[in-house]
Amino acid sequence: MIRLATEGEGFKPPSAKDFVLPPIFGDNAFTTKPIFLVFLSVILISTFFILAARKAAVVPSKLQYAGESVYGFVRDNLAKDVIGHEFMRFVPYLFTLFTFILVNNIFGIVPMLQFPTMSRVSFPYVLAIITFLVFHYVGVRKQGAFKYIREIMFMPGVPKAAYILITPLELLTFFLVRPLTLSLRLFANMFAGHLLLLVFILGGEHLLQGVIGLKLISPFAFFIGIVLTFFEFMVQCLQAYIFTLLSALYIAGALADEH
Repeated sequence: MIRLATEGEGFKPPSAKDFVLPPIFGDNAFTTKPIFLVFLSVILISTFFILAARKAAVVPSKLQYAGESVYGFVRDNLAKDVIGHEFMRFVPYLFTLFTFILVNNIFGIVPMLQFPTMSRVSFPYVLAIITFLVFHYVGVRKQGAFKYIREIMFMPGVPKAAYILITPLELLTFFLVRPLTLSLRLFANMFAGHLLLLVFILGGEHLLQGVIGLKLISPFAFFIGIVLTFFEFMVQCLQAYIFTLLSALYIAGALADEH
């Protein structure tokens, strides 16, 4: 991913091409770094929570406390408070969703890995499609397919003449806009944040190869890159929270008698 200018050339800033990584081995799209990071995240998450729960005690160890804190946060703040009394059956999905997105986002600032998996738009698309299928399934199971679709198309309490405008907008919202915005919000934040980090870090490295005046400026570029790394960590956590929160809100809306 690092593209330093050769002698006599100016700085070539990173671009979208730097996110399209070649296969680590072979010649196919299934052996690229993002794919392996996804598998790594599953292994890390599974190992951590298995170890945290292996010797559960009334007085928890530090590892058990950390695992229970993450689980309790998702259960109480993202499931119970949003979905209501039927929240428990959705906790496993929301918990898996939150931890999976969080770990893959944080990979973007982990030394040696340094690539946020969700900056490849196919991964957010898949997660959004799963959420899309879950909340529509919940709505159909709760109300029946006919009533569920009817309430989407014909919002209660709206003048009949307004349906000409509102009905197509509601259909677009429920069946296209929601999954698109859910996925693209996550992708765009991870993509833009990582690109910004690359600009300052690689820019600082390029300045070190310049004349003495440019060498003196390079520490400032590195300093901004370090500050942005901490800011990016906050954004990574926030985006995992937002994606999971919106998924819970969509499920809660599907469970409501009127939506």
